[in-house]
Amino acid sequence: MKLFIDDANIEAIKRLTDLYPIDGVTTNPSILAKAKRDPRETLKEIRSIIGEDAVLFAQAVDLTYEGMLRDAHMIVDLLGKNTVVKIPSNPTGFKAMKALKKEGIATCGTVVYTPMQAYLAAKAGASYVAPYINRIDNMGYDGVRVTKQIQDILDANDFDCEVLAASFKNSQQVLELCEYGVGGATCAPDVIDGFVKNMAIDAAIQTFVDDFEKLTGKTSMSALDE
Repeated sequence: MKLFIDDANIEAIKRLTDLYPIDGVTTNPSILAKAKRDPRETLKEIRSIIGEDAVLFAQAVDLTYEGMLRDAHMIVDLLGKNTVVKIPSNPTGFKAMKALKKEGIATCGTVVYTPMQAYLAAKAGASYVAPYINRIDNMGYDGVRVTKQIQDILDANDFDCEVLAASFKNSQQVLELCEYGVGGATCAPDVIDGFVKNMAIDAAIQTFVDDFEKLTGKTSMSALDE
C-alpha cells in the first residue's frame, strides 16, 4: 500500500519525508488554504521537497467542464511529471476525467462517498479514486467497509485504477485497509506519527541502550573504539 501525506504544512512534510517511506503528498483547496499563501507557491515548494519521483496531488477548483480542463493543464504545467489532478466525482467531473485521460493527464476521482462514484470515475479513466473514510462514517455508513467494496470493484473489473483512501481518524483504520491490500492511503501527519507512537516501544528501545551502557559505559557500538 502506498503512503501519502495529506497536508500542505511545509515543516511537517520535510520531517515526515525524512523519517518515513513516503510516496508523495496529497492536497486539496481546504488544505492549501491553511498555509495562508499563494497556493501555487505552496505546491511548488512541496514539489521541491519531495522531488520529481514522488507523486503530488492537486485539485482542480473550477466546477465547469472547461474550467476543470484549464485547471488541470495549469497544475501539470506548474508541477511537472508525477502530478495527479484531483477531479470531483460528479457528472461533470467524469466528463473531464475522460478528456484528460485522452491527453495523458493522470486524475484522481475525489470526494468519493459511494462505490458507484468510484466505479464511474475508474471507468472514466481516473488513475485513483479517493473514498473519504470518516465522512462516510459520519453519514451513518462504514467507511472502511465501503473502501474495501470499492477495492473489490476495481479488482473485479480489472480497472487500471487504485484506491487512495483518505480522511482517517486513527491508525487502526489505516491498518485494516493495509491488510486488505488497497492501493494507497493518505493521512494527516498526526495519524502517520500514530503508527508507531507507543510508550511500550519507546521503553523497550531505551532498555536496550541502558543495558548496553551498563555493560560497556558507552551508548553505541561505534563508541567502543574510542
